[in-house]
Amino acid sequence: MSQEVLMVIGFALGAYSIIGNDAIQTLGTFLSSNAHRPWWVLWLFAGGIITMVLVYGWMAHGGDVSYGRLEAIAVPDHFSWIYCVPPFVLLLLTRWGIPVSTTFLTLTIFAPSVLGEMLIKSLLGYATAFVAAIVVYRLVTRGLEAHFARTEGPTSSWWVAAQWCSTGFLWSQWLIQDLANIYVFLPRDPASRTPDLALGWFMLSVVGILALLAVIFYNHGGAIQKVVLSKTNTTDIRSATFVDLIYGIVLYIFKEISKVPMSTTWVFVGLLAGREIAIAWNRRHRSRRGVSRLVISDFTKALAGLLVSVALALLLPRLT
Repeated sequence: MSQEVLMVIGFALGAYSIIGNDAIQTLGTFLSSNAHRPWWVLWLFAGGIITMVLVYGWMAHGGDVSYGRLEAIAVPDHFSWIYCVPPFVLLLLTRWGIPVSTTFLTLTIFAPSVLGEMLIKSLLGYATAFVAAIVVYRLVTRGLEAHFARTEGPTSSWWVAAQWCSTGFLWSQWLIQDLANIYVFLPRDPASRTPDLALGWFMLSVVGILALLAVIFYNHGGAIQKVVLSKTNTTDIRSATFVDLIYGIVLYIFKEISKVPMSTTWVFVGLLAGREIAIAWNRRHRSRRGVSRLVISDFTKALAGLLVSVALALLLPRLT
């Protein structure tokens, strides 16, 4: 089997599993709070943003749609079947509803040496999102969350616009962080510091990603969406707006700090963990044991993904 065929297989597996895992974490509150709208309307919104991010990145960065995050990831001398194993494993984990880190799972096999930097940045992202969520939901939005829980019914057009704007901002920041996990599978120029992508490959990839995104939206997010729905009040468009905004700001901050890839999953898990603790603290609607169990469960799933990533990175090269 030729290298190009393996690259296409790896890209397809990676795009579907990564979008199905990480993107649904990013768009989960958006999907749950807009479940009454046709799936294709939500797809057009998300697809339009991803197209703009990809086109701008490709044109402004000399063919580099990863926004510089593949500069530390060397092009393999020979693209073999072992690089297709991590996205396949990720596809299985996604089907089981486990929100693992796609960054660790897909990029570690290409560059084991950057694992330490990615881990440090991801842990900092988890801690930052965790603390930010506790502070915001404990001090800033305490009264608002209580009001959201008491009131139901039609939401004003202002809140709809606010949530769609916050979602668009978050979605763009997630794409800039995680596109490297998908485009690492496509041909890049090993002699160039900027991993430029040929026009033909770029156009094919955009069409492929939009098609896979449509499948995921048609299925209403799949198994990973259950992680979002298990959290307090995430179907309320007002509450979802704050989740998306905080998540997007944290990703933006770490995007500016360095170009080292990081796990957006860990940021997401940290944000929801801090939010659950703060809301339980404010409203005392859940026992401390129940909240602790939920937080530990999500963190354990993220940690499991890290362990699987390291194991694959160490074992797979020995099979060739």
